[in-house]
Amino acid sequence: MKDVDLKQILAGSEKLKTNLYGKDFLLTWEKSWDEIVAVLKVTEALKYLHSQNISTRVFGSGIAVSNFRDNSTRTRFSFSSACNLLGLAIQDLDEGKSQIAHGETVRETANMISFLTEVVGIRDDIFLGAGNTYMREVGEALDEGYEKGVLNQRPTVVNLQCDIDHPTQSMADLAHLKSYFGGLDKLKGKKIAMTWAYSPSYGKPLSVPQGIIGLMSRLGMEVSLAYPEGYNLIPDCLEVAKKNAAASGGKFEVVHSMEEAFKDADIVYPKSWAPYAVMEKRTQLLRANDHAALKSLEKDCLAQNARFKNWECDEAKMKLTKKGSALYMHCLPADITGVSCDEGEVAASVFERYRIETYKEAGYKPFVIAAMIMASKYKNPFKVLKELESNATKRVRY
Repeated sequence: MKDVDLKQILAGSEKLKTNLYGKDFLLTWEKSWDEIVAVLKVTEALKYLHSQNISTRVFGSGIAVSNFRDNSTRTRFSFSSACNLLGLAIQDLDEGKSQIAHGETVRETANMISFLTEVVGIRDDIFLGAGNTYMREVGEALDEGYEKGVLNQRPTVVNLQCDIDHPTQSMADLAHLKSYFGGLDKLKGKKIAMTWAYSPSYGKPLSVPQGIIGLMSRLGMEVSLAYPEGYNLIPDCLEVAKKNAAASGGKFEVVHSMEEAFKDADIVYPKSWAPYAVMEKRTQLLRANDHAALKSLEKDCLAQNARFKNWECDEAKMKLTKKGSALYMHCLPADITGVSCDEGEVAASVFERYRIETYKEAGYKPFVIAAMIMASKYKNPFKVLKELESNATKRVRY
């Protein structure tokens, strides 16, 4: 960010054809390429202005509702940081303390929390086939509330991770790759290995690998998805990646060897996930509250995972990559062998070498979320960003 200014960051923004205003951000592949680029430009602009101690509080009032139906560290704090960066107050929706526990409908809840709300951030990745559906149900309820005059403004819904995609993560990853390699055009032809890796836990969502193959396949990259037999993803997401790769002039392949995926890779992304069939079964058991069967499923899955402990990002596999120095990426927290677990996704020496880079990767997420919100709430966010720099209101008055 030190080598560029706002004018350079926003160069070409006037040529982008977008339809982001008033729209939710649920899946990256629902957005046009111009819209992806626009969000990246707003992301970089906000990050730049923050680094220059310039306030970006574009809201005079309003709240942001945080609805996390699963545990989170980075995304939870990133959402709060993003909303505060824009001037919004944060309110957590704790479903256990709300009337949802007494049977309040999604349609009613969505409206009751939205009278002065500008954005609703939702994480719902536990139930396969339900998370993204729930977000759309909230969106439809907000549409009705706004159209019928219940709400003065229609809040934007941002997907903070669902069963299908993790758009704030994949967009943060893309922003990091753009910075690391020096531009989106520099990514064309580069090989990224999105691979399964061993973890001593089970039930990890499919949304990160699906989000990565769904977005990176749009840049003309060579996307190599690797997993042991049986650890497949949602079939529809594989089709998205295939179509994107064909349209961008890139390549998408599925292999069943970590070594094959790592060979000549420029970027590696070793990350554990549960098999698609297991997540389907787990969803059925969770809904049935069958705790005994869930415990049995977990035992079986951990035993199955243990068959593939050699799926670890270690020094030997890193030597197979382009010049032995591929960029290591992870959404965090990583299962680090000898540090956070006895055996895990990545060797301690590999993780430590790229630890700061993974922190920088994560550091884009608050700005990505803020950019998604800003692009939805302002018809011309680029003009607003220029005005913010022109006004130069200090964020911290030293």
